[in-house]
Amino acid sequence: MSAPETRTAPAPTAGGGMAAVEAGARAAAKSDRATSSAAKTATFRVWRGDAAGGGLVDFTLQVSDGMVVLDAIHQIQAEQANDLAVRWNCKAGKCGSCSAEINGMPRLMCMTRLGELDLSQPVTVEPMRAFPRIRDLVTDVSWNFAAKKSLKPFKPRAPDAPDGTWRMDQRDVDRVQEFRKCIECFLCQDVCHVLRDHHKHDEFVGPRLLVQAAMLEMHPLDTEDRVDDLRRAHGIGYCNITKCCTKVCPEGITITDNAIIPLKERVVDRHFDPLAKLVQLVRGRKR
Repeated sequence: MSAPETRTAPAPTAGGGMAAVEAGARAAAKSDRATSSAAKTATFRVWRGDAAGGGLVDFTLQVSDGMVVLDAIHQIQAEQANDLAVRWNCKAGKCGSCSAEINGMPRLMCMTRLGELDLSQPVTVEPMRAFPRIRDLVTDVSWNFAAKKSLKPFKPRAPDAPDGTWRMDQRDVDRVQEFRKCIECFLCQDVCHVLRDHHKHDEFVGPRLLVQAAMLEMHPLDTEDRVDDLRRAHGIGYCNITKCCTKVCPEGITITDNAIIPLKERVVDRHFDPLAKLVQLVRGRKR
């Protein structure tokens, strides 16, 4: 039996060794850059206090790429202020719990990435201003649920078929599906100047509940009449369609164009259109 063949790897040339050294240096530099980008220092100016009053407090911490504002708030809770109050639940932009004002703009903390913000300046995090403060970043949003009860509920027409089912045009069904995406984060309520600046909570239900009213009014099976309520009890005339509510909606609902303006048109047609009023007198109001 012959002896096994032995092979010797060629010695690296001087040029190859230099190339390997340079490649290692480039890899080390890349790692250093990744480390420096992964760990940054940022200052968060968080409102702390309760219903009696409070103020902004600065917290400086190490943040990394991919973090959202809610991550930073949790880090502040864990490392610097264990008693910092914040409301949150899913951390996926679907529960609507972590609403706040970030650099003055109503946003969900869990959907606001630090990469979108200028971390060279303090990031302000405040509670929503349209509602009473409870503690720190937590506000009392119960008014929204109480006001929602003032809307007339869904009232379906009689079934179309003997088996108790209805027939609907798919286009009519699709029209209201957008409104069902609302997660009740109340950012649209917070940004609305009627509630935020003028505090007309007793006279105006706000964009969120006008979306709810539109979902009911435009439902192909609903027979309830809410037009008079929209004008008087719900104060739709206060809305001057600035579209701020549409801009802040995390679900992308076209609140102003698809919900509020069509409702305004119904109010105008009934109460301010002379031709429509004449037709109503002749034919009677459709219920």
